[in-house]
Formats: sequence, structure tokens, C-alpha cells
Amino acid sequence: MKSGSAIPARQRLMIAGGAIGTLMEYYDYYLYGLAASTIFPVVFFPSDSVAAGVMLSFVGFAVGFVFRPFGGLLFGFIGDRFGRRRALLITVVGMGLCTMAIGLVPATATIGILAPALLLAFRALQGIFVGGEMGPAATYVVEHAPPGRRGLFGAFLITGAGAANIVSAGFMSALGLGGDSFFIQWGWRIPFVFALVLAIVAVLLRSKLEESPKFERFQREVRAPCSRAVRRPNPLREAIRHPRNAVLGILIGLPQSIAGYIVLVFGISYVVQERGTSAEIGFVGAMIVGVCQIFIAPFWGMVSDRVGRRTFYIAACVLFPLLLYPAFMLFGTGIAALVWLGMVVGFVIPGVAMQATLQTLLCEMFGVEARTTGVNIGYQFSNVFGGGFAPLIAVTLTARFQSTVPVVVYAACVSAIGAVATACVAFRREAVPPQAPALGIKPAA
Repeated sequence: MKSGSAIPARQRLMIAGGAIGTLMEYYDYYLYGLAASTIFPVVFFPSDSVAAGVMLSFVGFAVGFVFRPFGGLLFGFIGDRFGRRRALLITVVGMGLCTMAIGLVPATATIGILAPALLLAFRALQGIFVGGEMGPAATYVVEHAPPGRRGLFGAFLITGAGAANIVSAGFMSALGLGGDSFFIQWGWRIPFVFALVLAIVAVLLRSKLEESPKFERFQREVRAPCSRAVRRPNPLREAIRHPRNAVLGILIGLPQSIAGYIVLVFGISYVVQERGTSAEIGFVGAMIVGVCQIFIAPFWGMVSDRVGRRTFYIAACVLFPLLLYPAFMLFGTGIAALVWLGMVVGFVIPGVAMQATLQTLLCEMFGVEARTTGVNIGYQFSNVFGGGFAPLIAVTLTARFQSTVPVVVYAACVSAIGAVATACVAFRREAVPPQAPALGIKPAA
């Protein structure tokens, strides 16, 4: 298949089935983040101190990240042992139900301390299901990709993240027009309950998906011998049997994990709190970034197919801190058009380039017997160690030095770690059982 040829209908269905899970993953994240900064301090964490309410609200935001690696390991095991398709169906149902449940939790004024307890419980469960999504989705899509188009197919998952940005920010902005009273009482709950609709659509799409042919071939190969060890490989043991790639996967994911948090989350906070810019400008900017993300992510994926995954990801790591400084300069103007341009310069160019490449790169680091688990280890643990702390680190550095320059230095250090780790990684050929050579099974090219 030529790189410029059209994608067949069956493969378009497969890509849509993978991307809708990414849409739900990022929709849940963006939605909770917006509510945690505006609604939850009032509804679930009322306090005489506004700052205390906001801090407690963001504790719940962090809880989701803490539980994501557990979901990554659990659904990595399910995807590698029982099939990518089964894991994909479970994660979207779980994400939809947990997000809907958050929208139905009564306020603290109604049921007391049970309200924030339920909120945190559902947030933890949400984190487990979200943590299990990217590994099987990326593995499934990349394993269906024809030769020379893995980067393109993997990048289509990030179009779902762009759509989630548009839908969540647009939903909250539109409902906010109904007045503060309506929005705080009922309006904010509508987007959370709407997650169930997304889950139903996702199940309908994913129920039509065929299992990954590479996974099915591997299952046939390992079941052929009589050896029990060959028949039932443990995915987690296989992923960490050579720990170098597992550790490098986490380090590689660090730069992409902080990019969105620094440019969009901290960036919006910076222009609103430090520069007095309207929050609506930040929301509109996030929607613009989402639109750009939908179209630019596949382009970056095609570029990575042309120049090579390693070279492209290292180049994006280098560009990120170089473009972050002018992005902050644009933020400092407080002018809407320039703030939006700063978001595009700082995130859409280097950040989306890293996001569009990472999942394919991680897939190519692990064999088929442990690929879902390996992707989840790199993706989810890097998000906990990197993205989960990025806004706090950026705020602390800016407050301490009264400048965003230290934030750029922080981004440069993290990007250097990711670039060096990418340079050191060993890409895998398609894995086969250890006894395969004796059985006449040849490794895939």
C-alpha cells in the first residue's frame, strides 16, 4: 500500500473504534479539570477559604492520576492475555459509567461528607479505566497498520484528544451562559452524564471490531507446542524481563506528558491570574488547539513514517523548550489573538508532534506478547511522574523567581531526558516464543 493511498473502510472503522476511546479518555480528563477549578470547590469542598476549597478539589484531580498505573497494568494484562478487543470494550464502559456517576453525586450541602467521599471514589475508579485505555487502543491500531503507515495510524488516536478538547470546553462554556445558579446547581452535571452516550457509541463501534491479526497469530503459535510455559506467557513478566525498554518508555513519555499541562493548564492560569486576561479567552484558545490537533496529528504521524520515529521524536523534544519561551512572551501580551497563537506555537507544533508519535514508538519497543502492557507502563507512569506534577512545579517556579524562564529551563531538562532516552531505545522485531526457532517459526520483519 502506498503511503498516499486511501485508507480502506474496514481500517477506517478500526481507527474510529480506537480513537473514540481516546476521545473519552481526554474528555473525562478535560471535563474533570474544568469542573475541579470552577465548580467542585463550591459544590463538594465548601470552605471559608477559597484557596482551601480549590486545593481540596485538585486533590481529587490528582487521585485519578495516582490510580492510572493500576489500570494500565490490569488492562495491559487483559489485552495481552485475552485480546486487545476485550480490553477496549471494558475500558469504555468503565469510563462512561464512572464519569456519569460523578455527575450524579449529590452536593455536600445535601448529603454532607459522603459527597466528596463518593466523588473521590468515582474519580479513583475513573482513573483505573482511563489508565487502561491507551495501551490496548494504541496496540490495536498500530497492529492493524500496513507497513510504512504505523505512525499515521497511531496518530489518529490523538485526533480523539483534539475532539475531546473541543467538546468538553465547548460544553462547559455553552452551559455557563445559562447563569451561575443554573450552572452550579445542574448545568455542570449534563456533560458528565453525556459521557454515557459516548460510551454507548463506543461500544457499538468497538463491538464491530475484529481482533488484532498479530495477536491471533501469536496465540496460535504459542498454543501449538505442548509446553505449558509457552502456552501461557505472563505479559507483565515479559514486559519487564528486559527492564531497559520499560524504564526508557517512562523516560521517553515525560516530555509529552508535561507539554499540555505547561502550555494549556499552567498557561491559562498564567494569563488569567498574572495578566488579568479573561478566562473565556483561555477556553476559546483550548478549543482552537483542539481543532488544530485533529488535523495536525495525522500530518505529524505521516512525517514520522517518512523520517523515522526516533529522529522525529527527538526533534520534537528539542523544539519544545525552544518554542515555549516565545509562547510565554505571547501569553504576556494579554491580547487574545496572540495568546491563541502562543498556544499553537507552544503546544500544537512540538507537543502534538510528541503525542502523535509516542504511542507508535512505544508499540515498536515491545513484542506482541507484552505490547499492551509495555505501552501502558510507559504512557501511564510517565503521566504520573511528569504531567501530574507539571502545573504545580510551573506555578512554584514562577512564584519563586517572578519569571517564566525557570519553567522553560524545567521543560528543557525534561525534554533532554526524553531525547536521550529515545536515542538509547532498542526497537523490537515482532516477538515470537523463545522455542519458536526450534518449531520453524520465523520472527516477523
